[in-house]
Amino acid sequence: MAMALDSALLTTRAAAEAFVGGVCFKLGPPTLIGAELEWLTARSDGDCTRPELKTLASALGDYAPTSIAPSSSARPLPRGSYVTVEPGGQIEISSAPSDSAEQLCRWLSDDARFLRDLLASQSIHTIAAAADADRSPQRLLTLPRYCAMAERFAHIGPYGALMMCNTTATQVSVDAGRDVAEVAARWTALDAIGPALIAAFACSPDMAGAPEGTWASQRMRSWLHLDRARTSAPPSGTADPIAAYARWALDVPLMCVVRGPEENWAAPPDATFADWLGGALDDELGRRPDHRDLAYHLTTLFPPVRANGHLEVRYIDAQPGRSWSVPILAIDALLSRPDVIAEATAVAAGTAQRWWEAAEHGLGDPELRTAAEDLLLLAAASSTSTGGTEQLDAAADRCRRGRTPAEEDR
Repeated sequence: MAMALDSALLTTRAAAEAFVGGVCFKLGPPTLIGAELEWLTARSDGDCTRPELKTLASALGDYAPTSIAPSSSARPLPRGSYVTVEPGGQIEISSAPSDSAEQLCRWLSDDARFLRDLLASQSIHTIAAAADADRSPQRLLTLPRYCAMAERFAHIGPYGALMMCNTTATQVSVDAGRDVAEVAARWTALDAIGPALIAAFACSPDMAGAPEGTWASQRMRSWLHLDRARTSAPPSGTADPIAAYARWALDVPLMCVVRGPEENWAAPPDATFADWLGGALDDELGRRPDHRDLAYHLTTLFPPVRANGHLEVRYIDAQPGRSWSVPILAIDALLSRPDVIAEATAVAAGTAQRWWEAAEHGLGDPELRTAAEDLLLLAAASSTSTGGTEQLDAAADRCRRGRTPAEEDR
């Protein structure tokens, strides 16, 4: 069928790859750091029941995201964090970017306290656990995006529902770098240290509804099993990670196609964005993609390190108590200088790409335990944050003794 063409349409793969590179990598001196903290939510009457969305919206008031309160002004919390609600009723704050990890942790601590007080007004409390050990997965948000996501993941197994409804993470975001060479060094480091840091901070051995099996991080297990084309690490160690990421992104299957709010957003099974761009989906979709479609597709990619203008580290479990500050301080310190980046990459070389072993065995794997300890010692020696050296040294000692964050928090 004939399709109207306009300047917003993408006409070639080269143009699409160039768009991805420009959107996903904002080049400049690396100075900023941010983080996202997630918690499970529960009613304060002692059971494991999630609060209803209308109760969450009432508690959050003007700070409620529009996903649960369409007319909300969605104000930031006092220190600049925005609130979002995940499909299973988990709650998240996304910080404003800061020029120091120390300041970032203060902001997050203040906003987390403010959020807890808001929720307490409706007898809702937060649970600092990376996986829900008590409640079977149940999706509360029924937005078209999440319906399409659930439909795709349902064909893969139980892990989609588990990830969407029963897991939480600590995510850390850092600037990509000033040029392609610096982006390559920083990306390679974050990718290489990933398995060791998964092991260092794994604290989700139990998750309701998970298949049988003993895993140090049931949360990471769910991601690894979920949709491997979408969640596996894209090519690393390349001279031009920007170009490599753009090529990878276009070859990931579509998860959804944005349509009207009352329509089904499900995408043709296993069709990639490149297929759509090349005309293979003309009959099914009736149109070619534009820049908005590609920008949305990028939000449906979930590799361990995601390019989102900055580099977003997604592989760390939510931490007990206030110990979420430790992975923030660690990543900040390990990326603090070119020589530290190079040393961290070298320290982690022997365990790089061991994502599955890290999620399953955690610190029970001797190589991963050693790499985790050595990386945290390097972070402690490189940290400039007040109290950072002490916290990181303590985390390194915990890893040496093979104790998880949850065991140490007791």
